[in-house]
Amino acid sequence: MDQSHASSPLAGAVHDLATEVVLALRSGDHLATVCGAAGIDEDNRTGIAAVRVIGADLLLPSVLYGRNPHPGDIAVLHRAVLEFPPRPDASDATAWSHWGMMSALHRTAPATTPGQPPVGGLGPGAGEPDAAWLEGAPWQAFTHQLSVLAPLAVPAASSAVHRAAAHRVVDLSRGFVRAVRRRNWLQAAGAGRWLAALDGRPDSLGLERGLDFVELMGGPDPRVALHVRAARLMAEGRAR
Repeated sequence: MDQSHASSPLAGAVHDLATEVVLALRSGDHLATVCGAAGIDEDNRTGIAAVRVIGADLLLPSVLYGRNPHPGDIAVLHRAVLEFPPRPDASDATAWSHWGMMSALHRTAPATTPGQPPVGGLGPGAGEPDAAWLEGAPWQAFTHQLSVLAPLAVPAASSAVHRAAAHRVVDLSRGFVRAVRRRNWLQAAGAGRWLAALDGRPDSLGLERGLDFVELMGGPDPRVALHVRAARLMAEGRAR
């Protein structure tokens, strides 16, 4: 781990975990365990917290390549869902992030995993949090919130957040350009990932070149690389 990017044990664990997700996305290797490569197991509480930060993207390589995730990664994501449920006063984005983790488990994991209890009885498309807060949000705030929820931007997934994004592609495009101009590379990468997953973006946007620039300028943050790589895989039609 590069200590220059680890201001705390949690930040270091997030950095390492995101790096391993990026490596899996680049290689397409569905047999290796992302968590194991990052030194995270079910008993590592800092690692479990890092999984909560990465969220559903822990299983992103499996989702985009249409392959089964490693059982160890399923187990750790399951543990993160159980250990870090949203608080009653949690933000809407936190509630949706948690829903995304549970939805990812149901999409990619077997119906029952030996030794694990069911995850809240939630199946894809059911029990969604409220998304009305997105409808009237100014385009700047809308882009910010969508970038936070970038792990929900995956193929063949449907949710109220997806529908809100699909109805405001132009606003999201404006937000992507604004984030690039403000040098907010993580927000730009998250917005760009959504745009790659949606139809109807303006031809003048130049998303592919924009993502190249975001990746170049995003520097050492593997979360930027993660979103950019996901966007490219979806744009190339390699995701299933």
